[in-house]
Amino acid sequence: MAANESHYVLPAPVFTDAPPNLLIVISPYYKDIADNLLAGARAAIKKAGATCDVAEVPGALEIPTAIRLAGNSDKYDGYVALGCIIRGETTHYDTVCNDSSRGLTLLGLSGYCIGNGILTVENRPQAEVRAAEQNKGGGAAEAALHLIALTRRFNKPTGGIGFKPISENIIIASGDKGTRNA
Repeated sequence: MAANESHYVLPAPVFTDAPPNLLIVISPYYKDIADNLLAGARAAIKKAGATCDVAEVPGALEIPTAIRLAGNSDKYDGYVALGCIIRGETTHYDTVCNDSSRGLTLLGLSGYCIGNGILTVENRPQAEVRAAEQNKGGGAAEAALHLIALTRRFNKPTGGIGFKPISENIIIASGDKGTRNA
């Protein structure tokens, strides 16, 4: 966002059914910045009436993997990725920015509801402004909540459609009556 440009922010979604449960995956590499991101995310989640857990990982590259591992549990409706990557003197910055973003995008395209709050900045002052004043952690949490709301809107429950249970007595092809072995 340009410093002097205004932009529209969607109102936070309202959940009339079960409140969502989110997992915040955070890299506290820059602890003070991470703490501000986390505070913003928690406040947005609480305001929406949702709940959350927090998992820490060493760096931004581990965030997509942690989200994928947590996805195996079916415990979470959505995820908030938080961290900060500050440009250094090597090309490592580009690798970490691109690969963490790519990992989150691939998970999102696989159906994970993820708000990306990994800051990619040139210097510490930019990170501090984005983490505290611009509340990018809260924005990432709200993005995840919007995706959860869309998932609930577009995924219709199957409501009993599927196979019927096998009865206790089965008619075998030859006409003999048998019983199900349990």
